[in-house]
Amino acid sequence: MSDHLRTAVGLAAHGVPVLPLRRGKVPFGNCRSCAGNACGGRPNMKTAGPCCCSGVCHAWAAATTEPAVIASPSWAAAWRRAVCVGYHPGGAGLTVVDLDNAEAIAWAQGALPATRTVATTRGEHWIYRGTMRSVNAVRPGIDIKSTMSYARWLGPGTGTLIALPDAVRALAVKEPSPARPAPHSVTVSAGVGSGECRHRTPAYLDRGIAMAEQRITEARSAVHTTVYRTFLAVLSTHGRCGCLTDAHVTRLFIAAQAKGESPRHCTDAWTNARTRLGL
Repeated sequence: MSDHLRTAVGLAAHGVPVLPLRRGKVPFGNCRSCAGNACGGRPNMKTAGPCCCSGVCHAWAAATTEPAVIASPSWAAAWRRAVCVGYHPGGAGLTVVDLDNAEAIAWAQGALPATRTVATTRGEHWIYRGTMRSVNAVRPGIDIKSTMSYARWLGPGTGTLIALPDAVRALAVKEPSPARPAPHSVTVSAGVGSGECRHRTPAYLDRGIAMAEQRITEARSAVHTTVYRTFLAVLSTHGRCGCLTDAHVTRLFIAAQAKGESPRHCTDAWTNARTRLGL
């Protein structure tokens, strides 16, 4: 058993979801069946399903605490090529404030409560107990890694782990720019059929879009999959007629972005749903 695999098994035994990271300290790419998230993603961040492959796919969502998966033959090649062990902070109930340089560390020392710290190549990881959405570049040299993200395992660190403070949560709240709406406007058109929707009324469509928005908004986990399946449901009902407009798609994208999805993820999910339905 390699050192990386031994470390991963030990972390998993303590409830920390792990995954191998390749050169560049990044996750392994998806297999051919999962390329472009064609399989719809994985609904449970701690397991290896539901897509048919058993490989190290879907980046942070590949992280698992299952020993049988971590030490499986399908993961063996990845561990042989791995340069380090990664973990999913949100899956372990943690948030990592990644401080990338001395200036970022100095700012944190004056603005954030002390907690457990881990030295990195260029800075420090400050680790808090609790989860939040992950956001890059909240300040110069500072990223937040928690849900839907991964971090490099660099050891247990030093100091007392404390609860996630409001000061860290506030870093993820950005004031909308007056020159550009937030979240981003829809990046694709409805792209659906032009026939008249004779079997549905406008009120039915409005209720359907409202229910789709609610389904996305109320998702507590598996946001990727919830968004994809919601898009799929909307398109399966109205994708071949002319009632679905860009305004409706914009509403769905805004709901998804409010849950942490990027405009790119929204576009990919919409495109994959259309492809699956042959639209």
